[in-house]
Amino acid sequence: MPYLIVAQTVNDACGVNSSVVCSLVFDLTGNSDAARIADLAARPVKAVLILLAAWIVNRMVRRWLDGAVEGWLERRTAAAAKAREESAEADGAMDGLREAALRRARLVVEQSERSSQRTRTLGAVLRSMASIALYGLAVMMALGEFDVNLGPLIAGAGIVGVAVGFGAQSLVRDFLSGVFMLLEDQYGVGDVIDAGDTVGVVEEVKLRTTQIRDINGTLWHIPNGEIRRVANMSQDWGQAVLDIEVAYDTDIGEAMAVIKEVADGMWREQLPNATIIAEPTIAGVQSFGESAIALRLMAKTEPGEQFAAARELRGRLKEALDQAGIEIPFPQRTVWVKSEESPRR
Repeated sequence: MPYLIVAQTVNDACGVNSSVVCSLVFDLTGNSDAARIADLAARPVKAVLILLAAWIVNRMVRRWLDGAVEGWLERRTAAAAKAREESAEADGAMDGLREAALRRARLVVEQSERSSQRTRTLGAVLRSMASIALYGLAVMMALGEFDVNLGPLIAGAGIVGVAVGFGAQSLVRDFLSGVFMLLEDQYGVGDVIDAGDTVGVVEEVKLRTTQIRDINGTLWHIPNGEIRRVANMSQDWGQAVLDIEVAYDTDIGEAMAVIKEVADGMWREQLPNATIIAEPTIAGVQSFGESAIALRLMAKTEPGEQFAAARELRGRLKEALDQAGIEIPFPQRTVWVKSEESPRR
């Protein structure tokens, strides 16, 4: 029974769960001491090789994630540009306006600040998660080479994770909210948003907080987990809505014609930073006030430019209505003073 004798000798030299190195050295030399020494020397080498392999795989995964995120953002940007081109072709009633609208649509691809920030942030998150997973697995495999019992370590790590999770619920909530905000592209740098108690321009979007600069110049740092709803006034397109009040004795048709002429003229000019991208429309009589009739004008603008467009329209409408002799009334009150004569004696 020589085979059984050799097998028992291998078990005596290397143990029941003998490694490949120990068994191989023992088979070659027949020396149990040499086999055990080779096994001990091979363990740190194998641990180093495991960590080296984890580093190489991590580098490959990081590069793949960078390319995947960049490609995803490029596809989204191209899709948005195509949609805007189609919208521009539908809205541009004249050749010159259509060309201007198409040029603006192509600028979407060139607006890289927002996309680059999202790419950097998302890429950093995914890279960090991949690195933690890979190196964690590699460390456990390396410890396993030294016959370390991983059960208590995993249980202890689980307990610590639960304790940290309970103690840092707000941080985890802010982090997850920031990730989903970036993935869904709810807002980005330069957007004008209403985040509840704060309205302003987004200056930076981080994983935990969003920085918003309000109209007074105050910089607000808002945890992402506290942002329950967001109104983005700079996404896709904006709309300037004006209610122009005229006197009750005004010819409504004439007033609407003057307003339309002014709005169309501004639409044709394609002013920078106050660009109207579609033919303005007059909804008609919006309301009857105490001293005036309100006529509603709506003008579709570039995203975030509706405020400047509305201010420019108000100034031009004031001049045009004055030249046309159309009164923009203001509240008036007639006060009657009644004096009682003193009683005669």
